[in-house]
Amino acid sequence: MRITRNCGSLFGLGIPLCHQKGHNNAGFGSTMRIISGKFKSRRLKGTPPPGVRPTSDKLRETLFNVLGTRVEGAIFLDGCAGAGAIGIEALSRGAGFVFFIEQSRKACQIIRENLKALEIREGFKNMETDLIKALSGLDMRFDIAFVDPPYDREDLYERVLDMFGSTPLLAADGLLILEHSKRKMLPETSGRLGKIRSLVQGDAALAFYSSLEDA
Repeated sequence: MRITRNCGSLFGLGIPLCHQKGHNNAGFGSTMRIISGKFKSRRLKGTPPPGVRPTSDKLRETLFNVLGTRVEGAIFLDGCAGAGAIGIEALSRGAGFVFFIEQSRKACQIIRENLKALEIREGFKNMETDLIKALSGLDMRFDIAFVDPPYDREDLYERVLDMFGSTPLLAADGLLILEHSKRKMLPETSGRLGKIRSLVQGDAALAFYSSLEDA
């Protein structure tokens, strides 16, 4: 698979440096919508399977406001994708290619149905499998990797951070973003990665990591 990626500047974020998955389904189902881009205001459908907590519309909007034009042309990972709203939003905003990785069969079916409804036929790969297993088998460098594990899966947070911190899964100036409970503090560093920003909204938080080697 040949994919062309667009690397934006880390400092193009225009953000200052600074110092879990529950079962809240707010923002899902009939009220879930694409916020901006080619498919702006289009609705995403589907009832979440048990244990899947999608990222709220409000937090998703905040995330993409921070990312800005970095999304355009980016190789994007939507890990623990749920219904795929993050990855579909990235495609709407011009991402070059999106990998959806989700273990739930029902959630993957929802992703497929939403992509079909939007007539998105290319520029993505939908992987119904375990996140760590999928990442281990991918020869890929992500410009933006968004991962949203179940909030109570501390082991998965640790494995994701260890994997991205010890292998070249991120592009030279790529970003790893973890959604987590605001009650949980993620480490400041993991291998070659350092946390550059934490953002809290409601009960959720986002932790942004980039390579210390490129700082």
